[in-house]
Amino acid sequence: MDRLDPHTTHGTTDPMIDGGQGTVAGGAPAGAFDPWRYRDEAGVASADLVGYKVEATDGSIGKIDSASHEVNDSYLVVDTGPWIFGKKVMLPAGTVSHVDHDERKVYVDREKDQIKAAPEYDESSHADPAYRDKLGGYYGENYSALPPDGPARV
Repeated sequence: MDRLDPHTTHGTTDPMIDGGQGTVAGGAPAGAFDPWRYRDEAGVASADLVGYKVEATDGSIGKIDSASHEVNDSYLVVDTGPWIFGKKVMLPAGTVSHVDHDERKVYVDREKDQIKAAPEYDESSHADPAYRDKLGGYYGENYSALPPDGPARV
């Protein structure tokens, strides 16, 4: 299969639109990570995800306890059960790569160790802007570390 030449334009008359990064309809520039928005291609829409199982790239992490669909403020709270001794974790919506509604599973593009090492979730401060900046920054750094052609990016 032929690879596209990154130095030529494909499907646009102006290669410098949006700084040459391209765009995702309704989302961040292509390749950019927006932690608090579900990706258009994830298949979330406004579905009620509570009770869905959550799968990291290397295995199950628990079930969704609550989910937010607020514009630019969406996230999942996952009850990890015995995996992290009954703790809950908060996953920004941008970590969701896709949803299988038939299987009732949400797939995130992070490994279990990355999720376990994230800033600890605290129900009383999860809406605090400082916590959200820290959490969004953590997952944003991990997103940047993913290889551009890797299987984890969708």
